[in-house]
Amino acid sequence: MGGSAGTLTPTALLYLGLCQGLWDQARTGTLPKPSIWADPGPMVTKGSPVTIWCQASLQADVYYLYKESVHGSWPMKTSQDSSNRASVSFASMSSHNSGKYQCAYQRGKSWSQGSDLLTLVVTGVYDAPSFSANPTLVVASGGNVSLSCSSPWPRGSFHLLKEGGADVPQYLELTFRRKRYQAVFLVGPVNTSHGGTYRCYISPESYPYLWSQPSNPLHLQVTGVYREPSLSAQPGPLVQSGDSLSLLCRSETGFDRFALTKDEELRAPQCLDGQPSPNFTLGPVSRSHGGRYRCYCGHKLSSTWSAPSAPLDVLITGMYEKPTLSAQPGPSVSWGENVTLQCRSEVLFDSFHLSKEGSLAPPQVLHLQDTVIPNQVKFTLSPVTSDHEGTYRCYSSHSNSPYLLSQPSDPLELLVSASNSQDYTVENLIRLGISALILMVLGVLLFQAGHSQRRPQDAART
Repeated sequence: MGGSAGTLTPTALLYLGLCQGLWDQARTGTLPKPSIWADPGPMVTKGSPVTIWCQASLQADVYYLYKESVHGSWPMKTSQDSSNRASVSFASMSSHNSGKYQCAYQRGKSWSQGSDLLTLVVTGVYDAPSFSANPTLVVASGGNVSLSCSSPWPRGSFHLLKEGGADVPQYLELTFRRKRYQAVFLVGPVNTSHGGTYRCYISPESYPYLWSQPSNPLHLQVTGVYREPSLSAQPGPLVQSGDSLSLLCRSETGFDRFALTKDEELRAPQCLDGQPSPNFTLGPVSRSHGGRYRCYCGHKLSSTWSAPSAPLDVLITGMYEKPTLSAQPGPSVSWGENVTLQCRSEVLFDSFHLSKEGSLAPPQVLHLQDTVIPNQVKFTLSPVTSDHEGTYRCYSSHSNSPYLLSQPSDPLELLVSASNSQDYTVENLIRLGISALILMVLGVLLFQAGHSQRRPQDAART
């Protein structure tokens, strides 16, 4: 067999080889079977070193290594630090070293059972296959994802591996498209154990232990594992073109990684690039920053994430000429009455937005069905309370670009005054309170007077 074995220690070996018959005897021995493993692992890149170890629970006189389909065995070098462990090393892994190995040991005239089989694979022999995910590598817990591995090799096997050695699914189907064979691996329903980095390999049918170079890695991320955070904008979701904006992802304590996505409805995120800070700075903002944002939180060095936050719309203003804003019947209104704020544009728009200064709520939006110039919409506030008092502005936009708004209208100050009926109500409440207090005092006085009259009568009877 090819490859170079480590230097053998003559005093540690009793035999330099075994014929097939003696090996069969060794594999059916009575002593406990040894364990076998490869260091650094059973998958070895072509040209890299590898060591095969065999270890017994008893002190052995000699170890033997056997390779499947090769008649004969190699005596193994006894390790210097332990008499019950031996090794054979290959300085440069080659195709000839790949295959299935087994080891056994001899103690006196007794033989051990053969160890479990060790499959030694050499990688990097052929070109890497291509590897992709459908629909995306960011998958909600309970969802599914398909991993596709493709290659022009006509006959062979596809292998899916996950970092950490976790179990992976067998491929669901094998198809031939565009002169390439493709194996599809279905992963799901997804849970936390599925998160991690995957690669695929190919091997020819006639050489099953000679594998290709690894494909490009795919990092699968699982969302919905933790409670969703909240996403807010400072100073607010309306931002003038050229200014800056901060998006803050608030979550439960203990998270140290945060990710921000944009327009998930249009395209699902291909990956979540986390950062240690929950604060995301946008700016100077331009047209491209307008959109719908969500955030996620997670832990460092983990492939699991929270559920997405509620969406936050970032609106970029200053794109078009400003509309005008007016109040009907006027900017001063009494408590409980109705007021209409009219937003009007001399340019063709089909959407209008009304915002209140200092409000955390998103702007109200109205859409026009008939686009006849001048365009105008009416926002009705009814019934008016003190909460409606404040400064208002309106904006115009096109429905096909909902996150790009015009310049703000001139501010409109809405004043809410107390109504006459409200004044009367307060006065009546005060009067009722005073009357109730007077009645209570009179009741106490009458009770005391009646009680004092009973005392002489009770004394006379006695």
